[in-house]
Amino acid sequence: MPETSLPPLVIKGKKIPVPVIQGGMGVGVSLSPLASAVAREGGLGIVSSACLDRLVSKRTGKRANTYEAAYEEVSRSKAGGGLAGINIMGALVRDYNDSVRGALDAGADAIISGAGLPLTLPVIQPPKDTALIPIVSSTRALEIICKKWEKLGYRPDAIVLEGPLAGGHLGFKMEQLDLEANSLENLLPPVKDMAIKYGNFPVIVAGGIYTYEDIVKFMKMGADGVQMGTRFLATEESSASPEYKQAVIAAREEDIVVAHDPGSPCGLPFRVIKHSPMYVSSLKRLRPPKCDKGYVLLKDKEGAFTICPAKESNEHHFCICNGLLSSAGYNPDKEEPLYTVGTNASRVDRVLSVRELMDEITGHASCLSP
Repeated sequence: MPETSLPPLVIKGKKIPVPVIQGGMGVGVSLSPLASAVAREGGLGIVSSACLDRLVSKRTGKRANTYEAAYEEVSRSKAGGGLAGINIMGALVRDYNDSVRGALDAGADAIISGAGLPLTLPVIQPPKDTALIPIVSSTRALEIICKKWEKLGYRPDAIVLEGPLAGGHLGFKMEQLDLEANSLENLLPPVKDMAIKYGNFPVIVAGGIYTYEDIVKFMKMGADGVQMGTRFLATEESSASPEYKQAVIAAREEDIVVAHDPGSPCGLPFRVIKHSPMYVSSLKRLRPPKCDKGYVLLKDKEGAFTICPAKESNEHHFCICNGLLSSAGYNPDKEEPLYTVGTNASRVDRVLSVRELMDEITGHASCLSP
């Protein structure tokens, strides 16, 4: 575990020695090899629930349902020691509750939930020692969650405040991404005040945080910890495909774009590397509708999960399920990959081990340098 002058992060009575949460990157980037490595180094390791049943089934050769996959991956992440949890997207409506139950029964240290407001999370199953941590991008979203959870007899154990520089789905409209008011520096103070108002729970900031100096800066501003995704994407323990990691290393600043039309069927802006094969095909309208996985399906009038824009047409949406599964090496011979990254991906120039990265972002590596 790296030595660090950074204060620990305490959530629901559990002490995380290094105040760094590794982002739950789906599909298949944040699995147990990455989460357990981060946990052993003193951070909070996080697996992603997205498409986890298929990924676990492929690895084990035995069919796993959503509950079993969440239970298996969280258990594996915790087996080597340290603290580990799971990220469960609200947009994955069909599998949401089963993912929560599997993670809770496995003793997850935290459930982090975004891509929608997790308004019913506290009542799916008693969380016991598991911290429930919603992701928000505004004071308004946080207050909505706090008021709803208050009625359910619960309050957030912490929150992740995600700014517009993050990877994956963004909690802003396209026209809001570049507004100075929405910078993480400007979002943090009022969100921190709101967190104090509703119980003084920890605030973890995310989106565009890259260096030890970035971490120190935000903690001096009042953040209790940070969440970092892209930095952990290009690690040896990450389950991203070798091609995905090399695409990140090769990416220049101008290669990183926010996809909207074509974009994610979830309807949220989605940051990608513009050379991603699936994104290129979608831009050229070359790809026929081919969604056959159905993780982001919505209910039809009869209440069945059948509706997905990417299933019906490729005019405005790419198939995020197949694209991200392919970028994790699930089906690269059948589907084109889609590479999602944070805005600072162009700064990544090599693949590191988690230990090397943790040394760097805690300031320990620089102390060892001549």
